[in-house]
Amino acid sequence: MNNGVMYKISKLIVDQRRLIIFLFMLACVISGILYTHVRVNSDIASYLPDQTETKIAQNIMDEELGVSPMVNLMVNNITYEQAENVILPIIEGTEGVKSVTIDSDKQHYNNSAALFDVSLEDDDDVNCLLAVIDNIKSNLSDYDCYSNSPNINDSVQQIEKELPPLLAAAFAVVVIVLLISLQSYMEVLIFLLSFLAAAAINMGSNIIFGEISSVTKAIAIVLQLALSIDYSIILFDRFAEEKRTKDNYHAIVAALSKAIIEISSSSLTTMAGLAALVVMQLKIGKDLGLVLCKGILCSLLSVFLLMPGLLIMFSDKIDKTQHRSFIPDIKPFADFAVKFRYIFVAVFVVCAAAGCIFSSKCPYSFNANAVNTENPSTDKEISVSRIESNFGPTELGMIIVPSGDADKEKILLNRVSEMENVTKVTGLSTTEVKDGYTLTQEITPKELSELVGIDYSACKLLYQLYGVKHEQYQSIFSDTSDYRISIMNLFEFVHEQSELGVINLGESSKEKLDEMYETLTDAKTQMQGENYSLMLFTFSGEPDSDETYDLINRIRGEGEKLYDKIYVAGNATSCYDLEESFSSDNMRITLITIAAVLIVLLFTFRSASLPVLLVLIIQGSTWINFSFPYFTGNSLFFLGYLIVSSIQMGATIDYAIVFTSRYTDLRKSMSATAAAAKALSEAFPTILTSGSILTIIGYLLGMLSSNIIIYSLGFALGRGTLISIIIVLTALPGIMILCDKLISKTYFKIPEIGEIKMLEKGE
Repeated sequence: MNNGVMYKISKLIVDQRRLIIFLFMLACVISGILYTHVRVNSDIASYLPDQTETKIAQNIMDEELGVSPMVNLMVNNITYEQAENVILPIIEGTEGVKSVTIDSDKQHYNNSAALFDVSLEDDDDVNCLLAVIDNIKSNLSDYDCYSNSPNINDSVQQIEKELPPLLAAAFAVVVIVLLISLQSYMEVLIFLLSFLAAAAINMGSNIIFGEISSVTKAIAIVLQLALSIDYSIILFDRFAEEKRTKDNYHAIVAALSKAIIEISSSSLTTMAGLAALVVMQLKIGKDLGLVLCKGILCSLLSVFLLMPGLLIMFSDKIDKTQHRSFIPDIKPFADFAVKFRYIFVAVFVVCAAAGCIFSSKCPYSFNANAVNTENPSTDKEISVSRIESNFGPTELGMIIVPSGDADKEKILLNRVSEMENVTKVTGLSTTEVKDGYTLTQEITPKELSELVGIDYSACKLLYQLYGVKHEQYQSIFSDTSDYRISIMNLFEFVHEQSELGVINLGESSKEKLDEMYETLTDAKTQMQGENYSLMLFTFSGEPDSDETYDLINRIRGEGEKLYDKIYVAGNATSCYDLEESFSSDNMRITLITIAAVLIVLLFTFRSASLPVLLVLIIQGSTWINFSFPYFTGNSLFFLGYLIVSSIQMGATIDYAIVFTSRYTDLRKSMSATAAAAKALSEAFPTILTSGSILTIIGYLLGMLSSNIIIYSLGFALGRGTLISIIIVLTALPGIMILCDKLISKTYFKIPEIGEIKMLEKGE
């Protein structure tokens, strides 16, 4: 597209500025309304591929099974007698509590601390469940107590709480950096207005996806801000240059016509990295990639359409609020970097090679519920840490088997209970009704009489009725003394007949029966569906450890001796499935990001060598970045790695592009060393402004969020951006000089549209 066409488009945009500003205001209002209707998904396991065991098990659970919300509540500095006689009744008496268990074994009482297993009434509203937990702790305010909710996902609520201070800190950083780098205070306000419009439209338009992940909600606005700030700075700089020789109207038209191509090229590399996330097997990558790509497009539209109108509207105030730039002149450093280029290049090559080796040994974590124990800053982190220090890490697992065979279920539960590190098993065959009797246990009429307090002759009659109805006996007069029926089946029958008025057990017996029937109904609702039955087990250990994976495989092996197919679900299985998808996702993202960026750079610089050199520079920075966890011994959450590796390549390569663009222009009129030094001095303000914002925002994400995904992503992004900046400012000038001849020989020309038409005509 030639300059004349770009000028006409820019003039049209500026001429229609009032209409455009009105449309943006309208879009912001509509987006604000739509934003409240965007659902947020906090379950990372739900983004697993459909064929994984975790996803299949989750679908079965959603369709016909369920586990009551559970809370592990630890109370310190009490005797076991206090736990049983004082604390237990208080917890049981709290509204919303379904049941509480405590025993004297080491898994529940240790070092003068009692660990209660609390089951809550089912409620789809997480806020209501959290309110019940708060009420329990309020009722125990005289005691030192801590809680952990293994199957209550409150990450959305935690993110909602952390998001406002995070956004406030991010905007404060941006304002400070822009005040230092820009030459007018009013330009900072124009930037904020333009970005807020872009962010509002992006978040509101997420309604097209139906729902987004809690991670996406937490970081999308912040990353959109950090990744797209270059676009505004480029337009500001162009506008300032054009104002030296033109009035405001013609200056903004000229500035926009020149900035559109430049900004579009810059955005393509960023979007190339983000688009690579879309092809991840783990669909949270697609979720984040699409939202951020859309965010970049919203920012582009805001800069191209809204910002020109704002610049004209506030042009007088821009002139009145001028100030000098506070960014220092780095010419002495630029000369130093060029003079000692061989040393800087050698250091980079050695560090990149070492980074390539050690980044492959980076320790990854696949546990989304992992706690950042380095700096526990939330009640939940502190509680989990305290509970684990007393009782060790405890995880909940689920076994899903075809329903209908209580004997097989009992055999499997017994085998699992004998496995090392398994602390508790629960199923219909282990759920106690009363006095040691379990739901699937078969009992005689005499045992039923003792259990419920019904007359023995009446119990025999009940068995006779049951037998005839279920065609087990030929006559109602059959002797049932030795017949056995499972408590679960018997109670369901008796309750049904009692409700129909066929039998009358008396008020006292009916009350006992109803109480036991409630226990039965609750257990059956959770653990038995039309096609599948559910068993629970708890075990000690980390969910993403080899020992835990071995335990899961042994459970699966025992189950498959009894059934054709079983499913083992829970955090440990989820970690295993995530680890399985990681390798292919990592390779896919790396190759697609590099290929896409290479193509963009190929057409940007029209050189066969420059794209390769720039990609190697940033890939080297990425290797160095992800070798740090190996040396510090801190695990990096795998999703943070996948996201940052694509962002670091797609976004920080812009810093290399800024320098290289100036270098190639200057090289036409001066020597390689002089061009490199001057290009570094000219590119420094842009690199410093954009790079410092992305670096600081990355570290803010890590420091202010308790979410393990955001925590890992933040620190990796901040560190990676800083490394890229350092390498671009130190090693890249030397590499350009050393490869100057290679670069000059590998330029190629892309025919313009007019030239193509002439070739087609044979002219």
